[in-house]
Amino acid sequence: MEVKDLQPKEVFEIFDQITKIPRPSKKEEKIRQFILDFAKKHGIDAHADQVGNVILRKGATPGYENAKTVILQGHMDMVCESDHKGFDFETMPIETIVDGEWVRANGTTLGADNGIGVAAALAVLSDDKLVHGPLEALITVDEETGMTGANGLKKGELKGTVLINLDSEDDAEIFVGCAGGIDTVATFTYDRSMAPGDFHYFKFDVRDGLGGHSGGDIHLGRANANKLVARFLFSLMKKHEVAISEIDGGNLRNAIPRAAHVVFGVDTRHKEEVRIAFNSFAADIENEYKGLEVNMKLSLDSVDKPDFTIDHKTSRNLVLALYGCPHGVMSMSRDMEGLVESSTNLASVKMPADGKIVVTTSQRSCVDSRKYDIANMVESVFLLADATVEHGDGYPAWSPNLDSHVMKLAGEAYEELYGVKPAIKAIHAGLECALFKQNYPELDMVSFGPTLKDVHSPSERMHIPAVERFWGQLTRTLEKIAEEGK
Repeated sequence: MEVKDLQPKEVFEIFDQITKIPRPSKKEEKIRQFILDFAKKHGIDAHADQVGNVILRKGATPGYENAKTVILQGHMDMVCESDHKGFDFETMPIETIVDGEWVRANGTTLGADNGIGVAAALAVLSDDKLVHGPLEALITVDEETGMTGANGLKKGELKGTVLINLDSEDDAEIFVGCAGGIDTVATFTYDRSMAPGDFHYFKFDVRDGLGGHSGGDIHLGRANANKLVARFLFSLMKKHEVAISEIDGGNLRNAIPRAAHVVFGVDTRHKEEVRIAFNSFAADIENEYKGLEVNMKLSLDSVDKPDFTIDHKTSRNLVLALYGCPHGVMSMSRDMEGLVESSTNLASVKMPADGKIVVTTSQRSCVDSRKYDIANMVESVFLLADATVEHGDGYPAWSPNLDSHVMKLAGEAYEELYGVKPAIKAIHAGLECALFKQNYPELDMVSFGPTLKDVHSPSERMHIPAVERFWGQLTRTLEKIAEEGK
C-alpha cells in the first residue's frame, strides 16, 4: 500500500504530495509555491508575507459566520537527516514506506514534523463538507532552525482569536505550554601545524546512534556522539600527546548528535596502546548503553598522514571544553510531573575551511531565568577554553493556561469520539505559540497531533491509526467551536 491510499485519504493524499517536495529550513521556495498553487486550485484566498510565511483564509460553513475565527498553524520546513551519503534534501523527494501501522522513510527523516500538520490544515481548507466557522491557516517558514517565520509575523496579519497548533507528536495528549530556548555558539580559532611525521594517525568514528529531538527525546538518555568523541580523546590526552587534524559531529541544534568522528595522531611508539584503549572504551560504551543504543557503532581505523594538525593549545582547549560542556536534562518541573524543565544539547562541532572550529549548543527551559542560567553556564566553559561565545536571540516559553476554552473543547472532542480523556500537558520541545503571543496576546491556543517517534532522525515514523484520530479530533473541535457561534 502507498501512503496516498491510507486513511484518512484526504489528509494522506496531501501528505504524500508534500513528501515529494524538497523543503529544508531556509530553502522553502518549492513547498511555499505548492501551498499557494494548492490554494489557487481550491479557490482559497492565500498570500505570502514579507518573511515567506503563507496565510490562507476560508469563509465559514453557511450558517456559522458568527463563530470565532480559528487559525490552523504549522510549519513548512523539515529537519534533514540521512543515513545515505549523497542524499540531497534540496533536490530529492522523500521515499516513504508503509510499514505495518507506521509510515517511515527510507533512511532519511520522514518530515511528518510538520508535514502532517500542514497536510491536515490544507485538507480542512479544501473540504467543503466540513462544518466550521471562519478559518485562517498560518504555515510558517524556518521553524526548525530559528523560528524566523514566527518571529517575523507582523501584528495585524491574523484576524483569528483561537489558534490550533498542529505540531505536537503524541496521540491522546493536548499541549498548553512549551519550553523556551536559546542557542549558544562557541568559536575556536586555530593555527595549522605540520602533521608530525613520526606519528601514527587514526580515525575514531561514532555512527548510527539513535539521536532524536533535543527537546522531546532529551530525557531518554541517548548517546551524544560529540560527547563520546570528547571522552575518548580526553582519556588519551591523559597519557599521550595527541595531534588532532579533523573533527566533525552532529548537524542541527535541535537534534541529539547521532554521529561524529575525529582524525588524530599519536607517537608511533604508542599506536598499540591506543588500540587497546579503544577496545576498552568501546566495551565500556557498549555496556553503558546496553539495550538502548543497539545499532550504534564505534570504530578506530588507521588513516594516512593528514596535511596539517590543529595547534596543541587549541586542540587541548577544545577537548576539555567539549568534555566539560553539560549535555542532557538539567532539572525536572515541580509543577507538571514527568516534564523536563531545563536541558542543554551539545549539538554540533564543525570545521569550516577558515581556521575556525564552531561548536553549537542549544538550551531549553520553561523558566526563562533557568534558560539563561544554563546558557551562561555553557558560555563559561568555552570562555575558560579561550573560545569566543555568542548567544542567539532565542524564543520565550509558552506558559500553560489551564483555563483555555479551546483546550476544553479539544479534550471533549477526543473523548466523545474515542472514549478516552486526553492528558493535558506541556512539552519540553519548542513550539511557535509563545512567539505568537507577543503580537497576539488575546489568542486562546492549544496544540495536538498524531503520534510521531524519533523525529529529527532517520528513524522518524508516524502512527497511521493516530493520524485518523488526529483528523477526527481536529474536525470535531472545529465543529464544536462553530456550534458555539450559532
